[in-house]
Amino acid sequence: MEFYFRCTFVPNLFFHYSYYTLIYMKKFFFLLFFMGVVQMRAMPLDGVRVSLLTCAPGSEIYSLFGHSAIRYENPSLGQDWVFNYGMFSFNSPNFVMRFVKGETDYQLGVVPYRHFEAEYALRGSAVYQQTLNLTDVEKERLFRLLEENYLPANRIYRYNYFYDNCTTRARDKIEEALDGIVDYPKNETTKSFREIIHEYTKGHEWSELGIDLCLGSEADEPIDERKQMFAPFYMLAAARGATILRGDSVVPLVLNELKIVDGETEEDEMKEFASPLICAWLFLLMTGLVVGVGIKKGFIHWTWDLLVFGLQGIGGCIISFLFFFSIHPTVGSNWMIVMLNPIPLLYLPWMVYRNVKRKKDYYHWFNLVVLTSFMILMPFLQQQFNATVLPLALCFWLTSIGHLYLYYRKN
Repeated sequence: MEFYFRCTFVPNLFFHYSYYTLIYMKKFFFLLFFMGVVQMRAMPLDGVRVSLLTCAPGSEIYSLFGHSAIRYENPSLGQDWVFNYGMFSFNSPNFVMRFVKGETDYQLGVVPYRHFEAEYALRGSAVYQQTLNLTDVEKERLFRLLEENYLPANRIYRYNYFYDNCTTRARDKIEEALDGIVDYPKNETTKSFREIIHEYTKGHEWSELGIDLCLGSEADEPIDERKQMFAPFYMLAAARGATILRGDSVVPLVLNELKIVDGETEEDEMKEFASPLICAWLFLLMTGLVVGVGIKKGFIHWTWDLLVFGLQGIGGCIISFLFFFSIHPTVGSNWMIVMLNPIPLLYLPWMVYRNVKRKKDYYHWFNLVVLTSFMILMPFLQQQFNATVLPLALCFWLTSIGHLYLYYRKN
């Protein structure tokens, strides 16, 4: 479920190749893959191994949550392929807008294992392999399903971060190939989407802030074991204890588990140099000083006020767009829209005009009432807010207080 472009058939090590070289390599591997398919159908499946691969998180935001893929090995034919549902292209038309709207198209790619391994070894991320306990019929069926899914007409799918990503796709294909039902272990503790995300954003506080501001109250609802499998390492743990129910027989889903690529898997506990919480409190301190000096001297520092209300409005445009137009899960239940909305940005020219004309401006009363209500209700809303939200709300609140105080003192 990584948010970055995976070069379809070569690792990052070869990204400097020309575009046309990559196209020809892609066609070459595509031809090799399907030549192998024809050969495989004419030979027995002895020695064939199918595995679930789980890749450790990286340090960038697009790799914070890890990745999942399916590995198919047929030693008798010299085949070793990785089926990867986490591929997309930044060159797709209107990529940024489609991503924000939740309309990003991902696709299934097939890459030789040695290239897949080289990419993660180069990045320093560990890769774990869980060999699946499949019958020959199930191995054949899974390969056929993946082969069919890899056809140009079928390989593209609409990505959904929580419900349809590289991990859930791999899990669903494995389950579809079985002549039985997978029984996953039950978790004693319940978790929410946001809690799981926070496990992977430790030490990456700016990334955590951005995600927290966008996710709504639905992200804080308890989710069952199956929904938790959107995260690759939760899928790894679930597969580790899962069993296959085939009629009267019960067998483990995973035969064995190996770490096939070494890397640092420990959580990065290092704090970023300037955390968003420290910046938010410094911003509040500066706002308090600017408002205090303005009240003492009897004028408004419009440079600072434009920054404050502009920040509130721009942030509000992003939150509002996600709230009303995006199909990303959980963003349509975001209480942050009360604090961050486009109104300050849209009203800003009138705010300046009414101040210059010394006219009464009811906007600041409106902003004061809304922000006061929001801060009072925050502990009671069914949404977990980032720690920076309170000092930011106080910045907007103090700025409106300054405007109201100066207006009534002069009039």
